[in-house]
Amino acid sequence: MDKKIATIQDVARAAGVSIATVSRTLSKPSVVSKATQTSVLQAVADTGYRINTTASNLRRQRTGSVIALVPNLANPFFSQILAGLSSVLTEVGFGLLIADTQSGTDPDERLAHYLASGMADGLILFDGTLSQAVLERPRRLPVIMACEWMPGSLPSITADNRAGAVMAVDHLVAFGHRTIGYIAGPVGNVLNIARQEAFVESLTKHSLRVQPDWIFEGDFSMDAGAAAARRWMAMTNKPTALFCASDEMAVGFIGEVQHLGAKVPDDVSVVGFDNIEVGQHITPALTTIRQPRNRIGKRAAQLLLDMISASSTNGPSEVVDIEFISRASVAHPAS
Repeated sequence: MDKKIATIQDVARAAGVSIATVSRTLSKPSVVSKATQTSVLQAVADTGYRINTTASNLRRQRTGSVIALVPNLANPFFSQILAGLSSVLTEVGFGLLIADTQSGTDPDERLAHYLASGMADGLILFDGTLSQAVLERPRRLPVIMACEWMPGSLPSITADNRAGAVMAVDHLVAFGHRTIGYIAGPVGNVLNIARQEAFVESLTKHSLRVQPDWIFEGDFSMDAGAAAARRWMAMTNKPTALFCASDEMAVGFIGEVQHLGAKVPDDVSVVGFDNIEVGQHITPALTTIRQPRNRIGKRAAQLLLDMISASSTNGPSEVVDIEFISRASVAHPAS
């Protein structure tokens, strides 16, 4: 015998709410409480109810899709964020389209195309280098930023980058380091600006000197970390510790400096930022700042869905807490 197809009435009975409440929860989750959302979504899962997203989207003139614009899909940093995004969107029948802003045609032209194309109901931007002028044009499409941000009122979900840099410096100072360098991210990048400013301020707070030669150029990549390692090896007056603006650069630095004959943390201590998966599997395991990437993705999806439901281009911004992860790449400086 064929299994009976679940109806919206079945969901309402299972959740103990009215059919109207089920409909509101599935179409405009922002207008019901989180407890009701949880109850209804659990009932949907328990009954096997399938939402007719095609008919629903036609009635509301929506696509049922969200576009995420990512600056580098090869960067492992984005994997958990995209997983968090997808998990929330899938629950309410939305699809996730992903585009790499750093490949193909001019990224600002592509942004303008996505804003005008009607391909999606909302955009999530991970690239703070995109044109603010394009985003300031009149538009109906909700847009939010995740991880990075721009000046102005565009809603964003970000980590507390400044607090992370302070934690890194405080940790190195607590281990006795008094000569601390910094491997920077791209010039002009808002993440790098926040982390570098907090790094410099933290050194000053500890009455430590900011040595210009110990600020290494970088671009968040492993290759940049390896290049900084070669520069560090060639120095006569070396810092005993380095704070890296990303884990990828920290991993690149550790690999290259140990290949060239130095040891981490015996000769130099290293702290990263992001807590990407590879950091805990290298030798030594990387001390770092954990961004709650999955949570950032989930919160970004929830915020965008709320804006879509309200047919609004305005929304709140949120800064999520970070966490210091102590591992084996930091030790007391050699005497």
